Amino acid sequence: MGSPSPFDALAHGAPPEALPESTWIEVIRKMDEVYNELLQHEVALEQKNAELEASQQFIFSVLTSMSDLLVVCDRHGLILEVNQSLAELSGRSQEELKGAALASLFSDEASRQLGQHALGQLVSAPVHDLELQLRMRDGGGTPVALNFTPRLSGTGKLLGAVVTGRPVGELRRAYRALRDAHEQLKRTQQQLLQSEKMASLGRLVAGVAHELNNPISFVLGNMHAMRRYAPRIRRYLDAVHAGNSVDALGVLRQELRIDHILEDLAPLLDGAVEGAERTRDIVDALKRFSAADRNENIPFNLTEIIERSVHWVTRATPPAFRVERSLPAELPVHGSPGQMQQVIINLVQNAADATDGAASPLLEIRAKREEGEVVVTFRDNGPGIAPEAQARIFDPFYTTKPVGKGTGLGLSISYGIVERHGGRLGGQNAATGGAEFTLRLPVEGAS
Repeated sequence: MGSPSPFDALAHGAPPEALPESTWIEVIRKMDEVYNELLQHEVALEQKNAELEASQQFIFSVLTSMSDLLVVCDRHGLILEVNQSLAELSGRSQEELKGAALASLFSDEASRQLGQHALGQLVSAPVHDLELQLRMRDGGGTPVALNFTPRLSGTGKLLGAVVTGRPVGELRRAYRALRDAHEQLKRTQQQLLQSEKMASLGRLVAGVAHELNNPISFVLGNMHAMRRYAPRIRRYLDAVHAGNSVDALGVLRQELRIDHILEDLAPLLDGAVEGAERTRDIVDALKRFSAADRNENIPFNLTEIIERSVHWVTRATPPAFRVERSLPAELPVHGSPGQMQQVIINLVQNAADATDGAASPLLEIRAKREEGEVVVTFRDNGPGIAPEAQARIFDPFYTTKPVGKGTGLGLSISYGIVERHGGRLGGQNAATGGAEFTLRLPVEGAS
C-alpha cells in the first residue's frame, strides 16, 4: 500500500504544523498540476469558441450573400431559418418568418399541399425541381422551383428539411439568354464558314476562269463558223425557192460548198452543246461550293471530290506544282459534298503554299479503305510544321502565312467539318520530311 496523502492526514485530524515540509511541497505540486490543466482546458475552450464564432460568421455571410432562396424547417414544417433573399422576395422579415408554417410561404392551396407532400416524402428521397407559387409582398404569387433535402441528425434521424430554389422567371430568362447566345454562335459559325469559302473561291478564280474559258471559247468558235455558213445556206435556199434548174442548182451547190457545210453542221452543234454543258457543270459546281451551307446529308464518291478539287486548285498554282494521286475509283462516304470539297481544297491549297519555293514542289495524295473507314493522306515536300505550331494548327485564326495569304480559318473550319461528318483530321510531320495530313471518314453503309 502507498503512503497516505497529506489530504488524508488532514482529514484524520492531524494539525497542519505536524505535517513535514515534503508533504506541503507535494500539495503545492498537485495544485500546480490542477491549475495547469484548468488553464489548458480554458485555452482549448476559447479556441473552440473562436472557431464556432468564425463558422457562424461564415455561414451567416453565405446565407446573406446567396441569391437563391433558402428555408430551414423542422419535421413538422415550422420555419427555423430563412435567408435574406427569401425575406426580400416574400416581403416579410426574417424574424416574422421564423416560427411560421412553411405552408404560409405559398400563395395558393395547391402549392401548400404539394409543399406538405414533399416534406412527407423526405423520409424516402429528396424532392427536386418542384414548381410552386410563392406569396409575394403584394399578396400575389410568383413561380419558384424548389428542392427539398432532408436534414438529418448525427444518428441519421430526420430533423426536418432544407429547401432551396430560385424564381422560375429568372431561370427562364437565363435559358432564353443561353438560347440566344447559342443561336448567335451558330450564325457566327455559318458566317465564318461562308467567309472561308469565299476566300478559297477568290484564290481559285484564276483557275476557274481558265476552266470556263475553254468550253466558252469552243462554243464561241463553233457559233462563228455557223454564222459564216448561214448566208451560204440562205443563198442556196433562195435559189431553190426561185425555181432554178437542176443544173444551175448543182453548180451553185458546188460553188457554195453546201455538202461540206451539211457535213460540218453536226460536229459544230455537238461541240457547242458539249461546251455549253461543260460550262453549265462548272457553274453548277461553283454554285454548290459557294452556296450557304444547307447541311446536306447524301451519299457521294470522295474520289470525284478529290479529283475536282485538285483540278481547280492546280489551275491557279504555278506549273511546277505537281500532285500525284493514288486513288481507288470509288470512295463511298456520306454527308455534304460541298463541305468536303472545301476541306480538300484547303488541304491542297495549303500544300501548294507550303511547297512554294521548293525546287520541285510535290503533293502526294493516297487513299484506301481500312476497317470501315476511308483514309486519305496528303503529304507534301515542304519544310513541315514548326514545333511551336504543331499544337495550334487547328486553332481558329492561327496562321503562319504572311498577311493576305491566309485567314487562319481554313484548317479550323476543315477540322469542324470532318468532325461533323463523324471523322477525324490530323496533321503531323512526315518521317520523310514535309507535312502530312490524314483524313479519316466512315465508309458509307459501314456499321
